[in-house]
Amino acid sequence: MFTLAQARHLLATLRPRVDELIVLRADLAELRADLADGGASPHGGLPEIKALEARIYGIIDELGEQDIQVKGYAPVLLDFAGEREGRPVLWCWLEGDGEISWYHRLECGFAGRRRL
Repeated sequence: MFTLAQARHLLATLRPRVDELIVLRADLAELRADLADGGASPHGGLPEIKALEARIYGIIDELGEQDIQVKGYAPVLLDFAGEREGRPVLWCWLEGDGEISWYHRLECGFAGRRRL
């Protein structure tokens, strides 16, 4: 369980890794697009795809080891278990958000997302 302040601090601490994930995701998408067209890519080939995937999943695992729930990576969607007004919630961060400014009740999911 994270307080909102703890979740915000952890996100700020891990933000360079999240930013790296976003760059790797874009590199992987470009490489796949190049190769799908049947051509070559300046980014490499199948070995580079596998390496990028391994690095992406490594970061996702690293976030999970911090008890962060990775709900998506395109866009990146992270949830941090917490409590608000005596009720279990997930502090919710979506790629593009400056900081954690949203939450949702466990049973409502992303559709129940509310501003803090």
